[in-house]
Amino acid sequence: MPNLPTFVLVHGAFANSFSFAPLQAELALLGHRSAAVDLPGHGFGATYPAAYQTPQDLDALAAEPGAIKGVTLADNAAHVIEALERAKRNGPAILVSHSRGGVTATAVANARPDLIDRIVYVSAWCPVDLDVNDYYAEPEMADVDAGALALALVGNPAELGLLRVNFRTAEPAALDAFKHAFAADLTDDEFRTFLNSFQPDENLDVGTSADRAQAATWGRVPRTYVRLADDTSLPPAVQDRMIREADALTPDNPFDVRTLEGSHLRWLVRPKPAAELLAGLAAL
Repeated sequence: MPNLPTFVLVHGAFANSFSFAPLQAELALLGHRSAAVDLPGHGFGATYPAAYQTPQDLDALAAEPGAIKGVTLADNAAHVIEALERAKRNGPAILVSHSRGGVTATAVANARPDLIDRIVYVSAWCPVDLDVNDYYAEPEMADVDAGALALALVGNPAELGLLRVNFRTAEPAALDAFKHAFAADLTDDEFRTFLNSFQPDENLDVGTSADRAQAATWGRVPRTYVRLADDTSLPPAVQDRMIREADALTPDNPFDVRTLEGSHLRWLVRPKPAAELLAGLAAL
């Protein structure tokens, strides 16, 4: 199938390639190939300390080293570039990112726009005018509970050199905050199943102003933004702001904007509408 594109899928924070399995099944049944990438320190490269098991030892967990320490945005971008180089041997490549994966996708397009036939952001970070962390101080993020992860944070990120979150917590307040932020429209079983696919560690590097979208490179790539209409962790107002900023940066190459109903995670748990949308993009 040399003329069909390969969808290269980039996950978000604390996630991995496993979360794309239902989406990949739907894409395959529509006749499309895909490759879900595990960023460095994710998937089978992640650290799952014995103290994370049951019964948990939170004191030990707070001090246990993690393999993702020292992983940088540049490392993530290099890993995705390698995957794209391999995918391009078979034809076009469509780079699809979710959530924090958009930071990596943007860095990749800044560095190697020649490898990407279309870049797709699904409620993903596309920093243009501000660094990622600075958007959190903006009015569009005013209703986001920035402390949701803090309720289950383990250890000192500065000492560990990484973020560590206890997703296996049974603390009701933490679970309620997670569900509200990521999966308010999923059943409790769907939510807990997805929560158990998260890994405890994430790297600290989300880039600098040098990693924002660059008109001369990133701006040459055809692009689609898939808004998630009921996302409460990356609200539509923020998604729309990044779309506007990107379109102002390269008005001759604006975002093709689509919208899916649902929360931050619903499109991965019930992926048929997303797969059909992506399949349609393959024909553009």
